[in-house]
Formats: sequence, structure tokens, C-alpha cells
Amino acid sequence: MSGISQDDVAHLAHLARISIPADQLGHYADQLGAILDAVAQVSSLDTSDVPAMSHPVPMTNVFREDIPGVSLTAAQALSGAPAVEDERFRVPRILDEE
Repeated sequence: MSGISQDDVAHLAHLARISIPADQLGHYADQLGAILDAVAQVSSLDTSDVPAMSHPVPMTNVFREDIPGVSLTAAQALSGAPAVEDERFRVPRILDEE
């Protein structure tokens, strides 16, 4: 076990501004000690032959090719518009600028 004491847990709780009851400090010290022991176990492994990676599994591009297809003509797109001006949608003015 790593040497995490109840005083260490109380200090960490104070720094993190977490209220931990005094009767729970021993419980958290045991749990933090187990976590630190597990990290030490992993850190002690020889990983010199393991390549660095950003993902544990290979990632592939999931985007489809950008191929132009059939689209609406301007007249078709504007056919349902309540107002049209110069082959564009006419909308109410919201700014007083030209």
C-alpha cells in the first residue's frame, strides 16, 4: 500500500474544497492508496516497444466523398417562398443599415 494517511486525505479535501467527515477519512485513504498502487503497477511496466498512439483502435475517416449531385433550380427553391426579390428570398429588414 502507498503511504496515504488520513491527514493527506484531509489536506487534499481542503485543497479541493470538499467536505469529508472525519470518520470517512480512513475509508478514502484506503481507496486513494489502492488507486496509487494500481498506477504504480502500470507505471512499472516496460512499454519501450509499444508505439505511441492517440486512440486504442485505428480510426478511419467516416465522411463520404463530396460528389455534386442533382439539386433544386433557383425557381424550384423559391417556389414556396412567401416573398421573392431578385431571385432571392425576401425577408423583413431587421437592421436599419443599407
